[in-house]
Amino acid sequence: RTPVVAAVDGVVIAVVAVADALKETSAQAIEALQMRGIDVVMLTGDHEATAQAIARELGITHAVAQVTPADKEAVVRELQNQHRVVAMVGNPTSDKGRGAKVDAQVLGLLEEAGRAHNFDVIDITGTSFDDSLNQARERAHEYDYLVVVGGDGMIALGANAVGCSGKPLGIVATGSGNDFARGLKLPVNRIETAVEGIVGAIVRGSHIDVDMGRVTSLDGGYAVDSSTGEEYEYQESKSAEHPIDRYYAGMLSCGLDASINDRANHSHLPTGTMRYFAAVLVELTHMKRYGYHIKATLADGTTDERDIITPLLTIANSRHIGGGIEVSPYSCFSDGLLDLVWMDHVPNFGECAVAISNAYNGKLLASKVFGWKRIREIEVTRATEGDEPPVLMADGEYIGHLPFRVVAEDCALRVLVPPAVAAREVDSRQEVLNAIARDGRDPVTGQFA
Repeated sequence: RTPVVAAVDGVVIAVVAVADALKETSAQAIEALQMRGIDVVMLTGDHEATAQAIARELGITHAVAQVTPADKEAVVRELQNQHRVVAMVGNPTSDKGRGAKVDAQVLGLLEEAGRAHNFDVIDITGTSFDDSLNQARERAHEYDYLVVVGGDGMIALGANAVGCSGKPLGIVATGSGNDFARGLKLPVNRIETAVEGIVGAIVRGSHIDVDMGRVTSLDGGYAVDSSTGEEYEYQESKSAEHPIDRYYAGMLSCGLDASINDRANHSHLPTGTMRYFAAVLVELTHMKRYGYHIKATLADGTTDERDIITPLLTIANSRHIGGGIEVSPYSCFSDGLLDLVWMDHVPNFGECAVAISNAYNGKLLASKVFGWKRIREIEVTRATEGDEPPVLMADGEYIGHLPFRVVAEDCALRVLVPPAVAAREVDSRQEVLNAIARDGRDPVTGQFA
């Protein structure tokens, strides 16, 4: 609204707020244009605050304020001359080479959409995960949007390429796994639908901002090859020459969960869910008790420091792992927090059976086998007791060896989503609180009542 001040002899006697009344059909007309792929921009002589308020009410994402009638033609010409660039990274070696066909299909669909909506498409796929990540980082100045094709590993690539930059990430989720896409309710193995949603998001400017975890090595920690888990060659110090500095969108697996992930990666079963479930059954039969010392800053700002001797330790940003197993059912994508989940003790046969039965229904943490806390950051080092922990894994990729630090990065990843997805709440905080109460836990301490 625009304030109008009335004064008599220099004394203010009234302040009146006036505003243009929108026609009832305006929002519907604009939505109809946007549904046809037309990018609607509002030009107005009003000041910025008024322009943005009206734009929000009409569902317009791009408003230009304080434009004089004489300047509007110049602004329109400038907008017409803008040419956006979409970069695509595929995974041609996935699924025994069949991923190359999927990549070609996605590239063709994007190029076709680009001709209709005035954007160019470039393929920056490298020869390996690390090469593709380097390409995406080094050529970031060449593109406005990054689209990744594949499973959680490719989302990890995208997160590390554009995380904290504000540059939007589009996800074409294919293959097995896809736990991050599933959590955001994005289409999985529906290529045309996924590309349609990404194009619609580009045209309408619709996106959501989600949290990520950032893991960095402490003194003595070091990174490994992200694809194989093998150690890099070094001259004097693995820690100094190959430090860990990675973002992850899903979960950082530090114990049994990492061993399961590693076994699933080497399995020859046909689907991701089958590979992961079979790996769970095998690893549960010979669990180790890994030794961790943790120092965590909790959600309320207090510090929790202790040894945890446990088969499983996970630092989660999303709920799912292994094709749908809800290891961290209380996780939210946009609360600025991570969830620490661990096994409180080695379960007996009955407890294992109950845990497996609750793996997909969101009730895993109802069991007293598991500990749970919400955290802002955490340092994990080696405890004096317990077995040596395995190589860390996140989003299906190998990370490195402890000690390390993880920090919650609030709303650090911008994800392109269809307008219908952007309009709804990604996480229902109330549903999460209801689940915590249902399972008998305190939402602050994580303890059972």
